Amino acid sequence: MFQKMSFDQISFYVNILALIAISGCWLIFAAALMYRRGTSSAGHRSHEPLSWIGLILQLISYPISWSVWRSPVFSPIIDEQWAVNALLQVLAIGLGAWSAWLAVSAIRELGKQWSLQARVLEDHKLITTGVYGLVRHPIYTAMLGMLIATGIVLSHPLALGVGLVVFLAGTKIRMHLEEKLLEEAFAEHFAAWRSAVPGLIPFTRRARRSSRWIF
Repeated sequence: MFQKMSFDQISFYVNILALIAISGCWLIFAAALMYRRGTSSAGHRSHEPLSWIGLILQLISYPISWSVWRSPVFSPIIDEQWAVNALLQVLAIGLGAWSAWLAVSAIRELGKQWSLQARVLEDHKLITTGVYGLVRHPIYTAMLGMLIATGIVLSHPLALGVGLVVFLAGTKIRMHLEEKLLEEAFAEHFAAWRSAVPGLIPFTRRARRSSRWIF
């Protein structure tokens, strides 16, 4: 005989659905990062080896965030707040899907210029179209979105918080070094783009140039 599910049971199953959806988003995200539309034959005009430090921090933020799961698994982020938990899981699905789309769009826009290394090629073009008109570093925005979405599904809030701090530190290093190269290469064109488009968080007013540690 069918019995009506309680709200905590509904929330539990929504959490499972969110995990399945986020796993699918990760597959799309990973495929986008591995995709290459050929490689440019142009040599490096300039590059920043120290950018690897930022990338390492970004990458280790994920195991930090996911090292401590909520207990029991799929329990609410806030104790007994099953309604809040269900809403957050729905938001996590949307954030994961948007982040995967953002990564795919950004890498497609970059084309042969896509690289893990912070560099400027001899024939480099400053990409400001597509999602690069929404945010200057859409791949990092997508990485941040996937980190948060997965953390909402599984992580203890404290572990997620520590992971976010590590990720943002690494991202700040990467952004600073990459934009230093672009500023040297494209001068006024880059300055105009930076003044009009936020760095990491879409739809936010760009911080003044004097506030260099603000995203």
